[in-house]
Amino acid sequence: MKNALAILSCIILGFLSSCKEEPKQAIETAAIAFKKEGELTIYKAKTDSIIASFDIEIAATDYETETGLMYRNTMKPTRGMLFIFPDVAMHSFYMKNTAIPLDIIYIDEHLKIASFQENAIPFNEEGLSSQVPIKYVLEINAGLAEKYLLEVKDSIVYKEL
Repeated sequence: MKNALAILSCIILGFLSSCKEEPKQAIETAAIAFKKEGELTIYKAKTDSIIASFDIEIAATDYETETGLMYRNTMKPTRGMLFIFPDVAMHSFYMKNTAIPLDIIYIDEHLKIASFQENAIPFNEEGLSSQVPIKYVLEINAGLAEKYLLEVKDSIVYKEL
């Protein structure tokens, strides 16, 4: 009887120890690396002088325009993302899953700044409208529109690599 009780105790202990919860493994997402796909220069409308130049990623597909700069934690001040739309229309952007505060610059089909939203708040899901029909959007770090004194009618030139 003692042997049976000892065997039963060992079985129960073995069962209980095998039910022990495995430690949870942290899932790490890979950082999205900047991929230089072009260069963009902004010119002052009144003087045609260069205001600033940026290395850019280009968002042209549906997936790229939907994702944009989401899931990134930083961006160098010399970089940005240019969205190219197939149509000229009103467009609205939001900051869902975007940790970087941004200036969103809306650009018309003639490559002129049509409007902009400065200091878009990270993770804010409120739509930020272009207010006028546009074809392009340039996203740069927040504060750069003010630093460079960007104005409606300033122009851009970009080239894809």
